Amino acid sequence: MDTDSARPAVTELRLSAFKSHRGVTLPLGPLTLLSGDSGSGKSSVLQAYEILARLGSGDSLERAVGVVAGGASACVPASARPDDQGRRGFRLGCTVDGSVGPVHLDLAVQAEPELRIVGERLTGCGETLLTTALTDPTRSAVQAAWHTAGATPVTRAPLPDDRLATSLLPLRVAGKTEGQRLVLAAAEQVVVALRSAFVCDPRPEAMRGRAPGGVADDGRTAGGASGGGGAGRGTGARGGGRAGGPGRPGKGGATGGSGGPTAAPRGRKGVRSGGEASGWGHDDERDEGRLRSSCDNLATVLERTSRECARRHAILVAAVRDACSGPVDGLRAVPRQPDATMAADAAAAGEAGGGVVPGGQGAPDPQAVMTVLDRGALGEMPVEQLGDGELRFLALALVLLTGPGVLAMDPAGEIPSALQQMTVMADGMDRCMDRRQARELVSLAVRMADRGHVRLLGTVWDPSVAEGLPGVQVLHLGV
Repeated sequence: MDTDSARPAVTELRLSAFKSHRGVTLPLGPLTLLSGDSGSGKSSVLQAYEILARLGSGDSLERAVGVVAGGASACVPASARPDDQGRRGFRLGCTVDGSVGPVHLDLAVQAEPELRIVGERLTGCGETLLTTALTDPTRSAVQAAWHTAGATPVTRAPLPDDRLATSLLPLRVAGKTEGQRLVLAAAEQVVVALRSAFVCDPRPEAMRGRAPGGVADDGRTAGGASGGGGAGRGTGARGGGRAGGPGRPGKGGATGGSGGPTAAPRGRKGVRSGGEASGWGHDDERDEGRLRSSCDNLATVLERTSRECARRHAILVAAVRDACSGPVDGLRAVPRQPDATMAADAAAAGEAGGGVVPGGQGAPDPQAVMTVLDRGALGEMPVEQLGDGELRFLALALVLLTGPGVLAMDPAGEIPSALQQMTVMADGMDRCMDRRQARELVSLAVRMADRGHVRLLGTVWDPSVAEGLPGVQVLHLGV
């Protein structure tokens, strides 16, 4: 990409038919807050964005729609009636701005009776760059056609019906013609923007260590709705290109590279691969030093960030001082002193494991350190004793002040970080906070968005917290 170009960013979200939304187009600025009554569809907007982000990161469709309780069927508008073949589905899309100009991505997803992407369209620069269509319902593939503008104006090939075709184009397009290079640039722009997303849902109960094993009280992994907060570790192209593979028939049964996917008959389903390649989950030991969506490993990450960037840590301390009751002179991570019960549990675990510490040698233990507030003359206080609103403020402020290298996400590694923007998605951003705390958090977001590296899409109960703040766009749903 041109180093002087604008950083790719999702500037519009389209919910043509998704849950309670029909024909809804939402413009997204650097700071966009959604407000509305309960049931107006605020959370659904963030879920739609996350589905697109996961697909752009190489996740399978099944894994991507897992962010919605009830799965794919819950994404279908309640008023949608099945056709003669019993098929129902949903449609969504987005626009990504960047060096190529506005690029539009639209998807049609069949949720019933079988989950698959039945249509995808990528347009930009006045051209239709990619289309896919389901031509044979008995096979797990769609027919794709992408812009070539050479001796052959369009190239056609089958692609898996459980992957975002746009993310697979770098594996299939040679880039020899001007048309092919345009297709590659547009696909890269979309994938980079979608991958640069972090879903943040700080859970005070998990931050206090009440949810064992990194699992939230509702039974989900502590990384959010489906286990993680950021985009996959493999690029969208690589994650999808590995789907299926030799000896692994079924949906997506294809080898990577230039050869077309060999679509297995519908009756021969095998194990879908590619979902494992993406890192929205956080079961990797190396993620312990990166903040997870639930922020249950806050102390471990704070210990790292306070060492690596003293200036931003000072900004964090100042923000916490403004949001918390009582004096705040500092914020630091200290070794946790185990009580008798914890020591006995650790000893029992060591004996059960033959003396080997669970997690393996060198794996940071999130319970080994704790975060304390320096209250000056009042001494130190564990942040676990803070209220839920103060804990959520601390976690969200840390996310806004850091970047992909500190968060459990993995944006496009082949693109310099200076050319990327991270989008933080925070459902219930002002949950548990009073108006002063929520306004201070939005003010901090304004300061960080001005730098051009962070965007925010959040939902709020009280939209007045953004009144008078520059650059904040509030969209009222259900009006």
